[in-house]
Amino acid sequence: MATLADVARRAGVSTATASRIINGSSKPVTDELRARVLAAVAELRYVPNAHAQMLARSNRNAVGVLVHDVSDPYFAEITRGLQRVATAHGRLVIICNTFREPARELEYIDLLHAHQVAAIVVAGSGYLSSDDETELHDRMAAFETTGGRIAVIGRHSHTSDAVLPANEEGGFLAGEHLFELGHTAVGVIAGPAALTTTADRLAGLHRAAAAHSRTLTVVHADFTRDGGEAAAAALLAEHPELTAVAALNDSMAVGALAAMRTCGRNLSVVGFDDMPIARDVTPALTSVRLPLTRLGERAMELALTPPPDSTPRAEHIPAELIRRESTWPLPGPR
Repeated sequence: MATLADVARRAGVSTATASRIINGSSKPVTDELRARVLAAVAELRYVPNAHAQMLARSNRNAVGVLVHDVSDPYFAEITRGLQRVATAHGRLVIICNTFREPARELEYIDLLHAHQVAAIVVAGSGYLSSDDETELHDRMAAFETTGGRIAVIGRHSHTSDAVLPANEEGGFLAGEHLFELGHTAVGVIAGPAALTTTADRLAGLHRAAAAHSRTLTVVHADFTRDGGEAAAAALLAEHPELTAVAALNDSMAVGALAAMRTCGRNLSVVGFDDMPIARDVTPALTSVRLPLTRLGERAMELALTPPPDSTPRAEHIPAELIRRESTWPLPGPR
């Protein structure tokens, strides 16, 4: 593999000159020297070191994005918005899958810090554990002291620019819808208990239940289709009195529908996020809509546009209930 020194020798220049040309330094060089160096790069098939290039340039052109799992439709939609804005600003996006592991998030923040990215967008949920959130706060604060910017999606303890989806209000809308339809025995398939997103959506459902003097039967599962299917099967087996289920994301709701087909039950089901697949399943899924692509766009815009002063900005994104065929009134008086 060719080295920078090989390129410099082939072009007949110093390694410093070759480095400046390859890494896009703002220091002037003649067109003739530039052509010689670039020709040597092509002939030798030299691949520049990305870290060295970033150190050599006077501006940071990459942005880091932390998601729990980009294969999750929720994060795929958010990432689409993030990348759309980053591309419009001429930025490269480094996507890091943390798989909901706080230790992995710390490692990625350190890695992105070392690569001197311009900003980091934390798109995954915050954690309820104060120890996890304290460590994440310390790493993000250290990144900011070196000129990096932070923006988050959802509730986090770190004070920075934030895009805040109406998770609690969305949970209330889902619960209110089911209770208004006359359901009194409602099960909930919640996500991992350690996440603020789960806690906030569940709090909204509990608020709706309290308003109707009802209680909820809650089980926790992974935010996945398989997690929803397993949780729904357990709910139906242990609580045959249930007539409705609220799942805290659409993937789990799709899994719940599958579990009901398997056991021959027909309950009302409401999901959360209103992913594109919600319209295509049978029955079409009632869901709480969040504009996920817009969440990503606004988070990236905040990350790349410093505020006029040092006051962190918070943008609240509303939720909306989309009624479809998967929920229906319970027969009998309400």
